[in-house]
Amino acid sequence: MTDSEESQLIAKIARGDERAFLEIYDRHASRVYGLTLRILGDPMLAEEAAQDTFLKLWSRARQYLAERGPFLPWLLTIARRVALDRLRLESRRPALSDSTDPDQTWQNIPDSDSNTDEARWRTLYFAVQNLHPDQRAVIELAYYQGMSQSEIAEVLGLPLGTVKTRLRAAMQNLREIWSKT
Repeated sequence: MTDSEESQLIAKIARGDERAFLEIYDRHASRVYGLTLRILGDPMLAEEAAQDTFLKLWSRARQYLAERGPFLPWLLTIARRVALDRLRLESRRPALSDSTDPDQTWQNIPDSDSNTDEARWRTLYFAVQNLHPDQRAVIELAYYQGMSQSEIAEVLGLPLGTVKTRLRAAMQNLREIWSKT
């Protein structure tokens, strides 16, 4: 499905078209669920967060502007925010993941019928896994657990400047690796 076809579906959703909504849901539900599961670490909470994400899509489809970028990153941003809000609401802070985490979580994110997107998601997954453990730790705390740099410094027992440097270096490494795909 091209970006323009997806944009047309979003416009239909904004007008209340349930079929268009179901088509978008079928296409992206596994990615949304995979991301929320990765953030929350609890299948039931992840399912609720995924449902909340699609409810927000239904009510806010008019806010999507195709000229600002593709639909999927916009939807996953909503999913990330919903999951982080849920995490804060539940006052839960899952433990940092390590290299023994099952790959199943990340494999749920890409849609099997989209080879280009799947390849990019897998590249991002491997890029994150190949970061130095210190950089991976700050990325996970910042982006999966929604912590501020000050909170990360406190949790890891590091100076704030060190956290900022590691986060900046990790983001630069990820940008370089991912832009080559």
